[in-house]
Amino acid sequence: MIVAAKFSFNRGSIIEEKYPQLTNDITSIISEVDAESCRTKRSKEKTMANKILYAPAELNKKYSYEFESRGWASKRVRCDYPTSYYTAGYKAKPLRRGAYREIDYVKDRIGVEVQFGKYAFMVYNVCAKMTIFHNLGHIDYGIEIVPVKSLAEEMSTGVSYFEQFVWDLNHRGVSDIDIPVMIYGIDA
Repeated sequence: MIVAAKFSFNRGSIIEEKYPQLTNDITSIISEVDAESCRTKRSKEKTMANKILYAPAELNKKYSYEFESRGWASKRVRCDYPTSYYTAGYKAKPLRRGAYREIDYVKDRIGVEVQFGKYAFMVYNVCAKMTIFHNLGHIDYGIEIVPVKSLAEEMSTGVSYFEQFVWDLNHRGVSDIDIPVMIYGIDA
């Protein structure tokens, strides 16, 4: 795969300036992923009946192998959800134990998310999850890896893409809680 596009959100390009060895590592990881070997999903969708598509789950496995073999590790934080906000008289069911938030890969205070899912997950990763992991002291910067439109069109419908994501971030603007994030648009 290749990095086909880059977008610096909230001065995210500082990551490439301060950590060239890590961003080179990420670019190398991306280039090692053989996308064609993940073109295994037979579409059942009306608009693409029987077309062979890239399988996001298989792509994620390839990325996991490449990141983990280079010393990147996922990071989980436990979530203890408060109940003190419930209104008087509300009879809540017990909350499930073991809830957590997880970021795909962390190394040297850089957090990376690889996202082949719906649009909402891309926005959540950059505008919420990375800020949470920063506030908890685990990362200083983030990198979001997403498909460009031409790759997303070769996946199931509903997979979001770089161009849409960048347009929205540009029109949303930067908040004072946002951390610097580089967004890499990838293609096969």
